[in-house]
Amino acid sequence: MKGVGVSPGISIGKAFIINKTEAALTGIALENDHSKSIETEKFNKAVQSAVNEVEAIKRNENLALTKQEIEILDTQIEFLNDPQIKEDVIHKINSENKTANDALIEVFLGVSEMFVSLDDEYLKARTTDIQDAENRILKNLNISVQPVTVEYPENTIIIAEDISPADTIILDINKIKGFATRLGGRTSHAAIIAKAKGIPAVVACGQDLLNIKNDDAIILDGSSGDIILNPDLKTIEEYKIKQTGINEELSLLKSLKDIPVQTIDGHKIDLFANISGDDDLEKVFENGGEGVGLFRTELLFLGRNSFPSEEEQFQFYKKVAIKSNNKPVIVRTLDIGGDKQLPYFGIPHENNPFLGYRAIRICLNQKDIFYVQLKAILRASVFGNLKIMFPMICSVDEVRLAKKCLQEVKQEMEFSGVGFNKNVETGIMVEIPSAALMADILAKEVDFFSIGTNDLCQYTLAIDRMNNKVSSLYSHFNPGLLRLIQNVIQQAHKQNKHVGMCGEMASDPLATLLLLGMGLDEFSMGAASIPGIKKIIIGNSLSGAREICQKVMEMDNSESITNFLLKELNDFERLHNS
Repeated sequence: MKGVGVSPGISIGKAFIINKTEAALTGIALENDHSKSIETEKFNKAVQSAVNEVEAIKRNENLALTKQEIEILDTQIEFLNDPQIKEDVIHKINSENKTANDALIEVFLGVSEMFVSLDDEYLKARTTDIQDAENRILKNLNISVQPVTVEYPENTIIIAEDISPADTIILDINKIKGFATRLGGRTSHAAIIAKAKGIPAVVACGQDLLNIKNDDAIILDGSSGDIILNPDLKTIEEYKIKQTGINEELSLLKSLKDIPVQTIDGHKIDLFANISGDDDLEKVFENGGEGVGLFRTELLFLGRNSFPSEEEQFQFYKKVAIKSNNKPVIVRTLDIGGDKQLPYFGIPHENNPFLGYRAIRICLNQKDIFYVQLKAILRASVFGNLKIMFPMICSVDEVRLAKKCLQEVKQEMEFSGVGFNKNVETGIMVEIPSAALMADILAKEVDFFSIGTNDLCQYTLAIDRMNNKVSSLYSHFNPGLLRLIQNVIQQAHKQNKHVGMCGEMASDPLATLLLLGMGLDEFSMGAASIPGIKKIIIGNSLSGAREICQKVMEMDNSESITNFLLKELNDFERLHNS
């Protein structure tokens, strides 16, 4: 079977199936105020009991929880105590005559659907946290939702629909050798914890996973995403050899943490990470990241019923600024619209929201929202090395208007005596073909570029990467896209401007030497990808990367480019491993 490997390593063991019974709507209508009062009380008690459960996990000294795990549990408590969710549930009980069970299911369904609809993988992965909160409350309403047991046989590989973050935290790593889930994603908290604990894990395995039975023999490869059911002895021996090699490789990658990121001929590269909040930073620095190339600010705006205040935003950005310890943090201004809709904002329905009212277009039109965010970022800038980046720029007029807004906020703050970094750098996301084509003009207006390859590729190739019928045509090795990227880097360098990349391409090992050869200054990615990309950069020369780039730019199709880069990467791995 094939899934998505999210925590590297190979596990060989026996399947332990976990089934969670889905709670169902009862359809019961409450008849009077007394019954509504009883249901409201039941709901409040269930919420408190659920919070107490998570608090008990936090207090369990035997678990020896890391700071990151405690922060994930705190996030869970925040979901459980969310005032908007409580208000909506009680409203349904009192105004719609719903039982606590039905009201809770309907409210959480709405919240989950909002997060699932997002194109941002990190934010979409928070759906599991939401569902975990729902299940905990439902369980305490006496609904049949079976919790994950902690009593496992030796060499257990858990097979489940999904695993909640809290369940992952309490896994006994002495007995549990891996897990595979039908659902899940690379950036789910379960995946993050699995990596931290060193437990190989595969997610998004699909319906085939349901064919596995208790005590089936399993080989699980958390790197490739492969799952082998009931292997023969020869296959087991082959994977034991692979297991030894992978363990040695992981040890090597960990040893690279404090080594400077520069090529063997002395060319320095910035290796940064993409984050959505301060709780991501610990993993960034553990993996050898040197800063933040993309701080997504949308998480603060989602899952609530109104825009966050200036003070809320200030505290959110300030935490990241302080925790970053003066390392660079590029803060992207609000990127809503498209797949990230805010119910309380009321953006009208659009036939094609990805080409519509979104990101900088909203900010320049709704300047009150924009000014609040800019002021909060500027206030936080005195606590660290924050930079400001505007998304979805398609013209020089937009850049100038955005800079004018920023200048007006600075003048207001200066007049009011509010402190901020007067020299804060500003940049733009290059993710629209028009911006890439006019990079020579835009480079004169800003301090830096960051190339967003996900949207740039999508818009350049006219391919919706989420559409299964055409997603196979989506490739960031398309020669047309590569020419756009090369032009952006070359034009920026003519103006002595820094160029980073924060899209998926930056974390693709096949693309590393090509981008290095193009002259990319900064790679930004998920924290877990940093060691592997670092290994490639420090093991190669800039001159060699330029030769690779020259050969690639002479090729005329994605397949040839991919095969060539795959051969180069395999040759490097063989030389490195020998």
